[in-house]
Amino acid sequence: MNKTIAPGVVYIGADDKELDLFEGQYRIPEGISYNSYVIFDEKIAVLDTIDARKTNEWLENLEEALNGKIPDYLVVHHMEPDHSANVKLMIEKYPNLKVVCSKKAVAMINRFFGVELPDERIVVVNDGSELELGEHTLKFFTAPMVHWPEVVMSYEKKEQILFSADAFGKFGALSYDDPEGWACEARRYYFNIVGKYGMQVQALLKKFAGLQIKTICPLHGPVLNENLEYYINTYDTWSSYKPEDEGIFIAYCSLHGNTEEAALKLASILKSDYNVKVSTADLRRDDMAEAIEDAFRYDRLVLAAPTYDAGVMPIMEDFMNHLKIKNFQNRKVAFIENGTWAPAAGKKMMEFMSALKNIQIVDHIVTVESTVKQDTVEELKKLASLLTA
Repeated sequence: MNKTIAPGVVYIGADDKELDLFEGQYRIPEGISYNSYVIFDEKIAVLDTIDARKTNEWLENLEEALNGKIPDYLVVHHMEPDHSANVKLMIEKYPNLKVVCSKKAVAMINRFFGVELPDERIVVVNDGSELELGEHTLKFFTAPMVHWPEVVMSYEKKEQILFSADAFGKFGALSYDDPEGWACEARRYYFNIVGKYGMQVQALLKKFAGLQIKTICPLHGPVLNENLEYYINTYDTWSSYKPEDEGIFIAYCSLHGNTEEAALKLASILKSDYNVKVSTADLRRDDMAEAIEDAFRYDRLVLAAPTYDAGVMPIMEDFMNHLKIKNFQNRKVAFIENGTWAPAAGKKMMEFMSALKNIQIVDHIVTVESTVKQDTVEELKKLASLLTA
């Protein structure tokens, strides 16, 4: 699939609708796109390759776009295999091609492909480095840990295009018309893949603050060329760990249905008695990545779990560990526990979440003594009041 992005700039990526798990862990029912671009000028630059799963389609797109021309440069923004799988192929196919990348990427090329490029075939770039192609000029910015250490991004000065590597990417093939818009799958993508590195994303946004950007070309998801302030401001919110929306997210698990009943009863009370948005997730069945997304989206979180082996039901422990890994912070958190003889889940969850940054704990654990009774409902009403105060 070839598409003109701007004069002299062509898209040559491919959709993958058959892959079920991205990075072996994230469900992608609507597929994923692997994006690659070519800039045509006095010198020709190919910007990134794509995943090995789609090599043949990408090569057809590349050769159709080149129409017999020979590329001068391969710009490697990011060495993750879904973007670099064909680097060795390009090096061998075009013996005069120069690889443009960061110093760390040079070492990774050797690790991935056993290729040691001679100095004359490497152009190492740092912050502020420029690559002149003719009328088009790429200016580079280092983007360490967004989300690998070798990442660079580039800004094409003539057409004012930001080639943003994995930033501003989203799940979903380009042929999928997402009815929920960009933010839903971009949010799930961001918090699960890039979310740990908010500080680094903030540093990167400062580097771009003075640029006039007309188009953002990420390595996954659609090319963005309208309302760019919205996308950049959304990334600023996400990377500063600020809640995106006011609302309460209730994440629960349950052994025999009683903890689930309590969690859903709390949701019902909140919806009927208070003007507040409520979202729920059954951690046993719902997508973990979507649960992480919603935990970061809203400003309040309720964790509901039964006691299990004197601790917390394992799926809830897994969820909390995911939150910790992704630097969950700046939220109000409350707890519902269940236990028949020695309830312990509430205390364990509170201890875990209290250790995270800027977490406001609601000091009222609702204990379900085996089953939900009228006194449980009264305690849930009190918790709802505290959550909305």
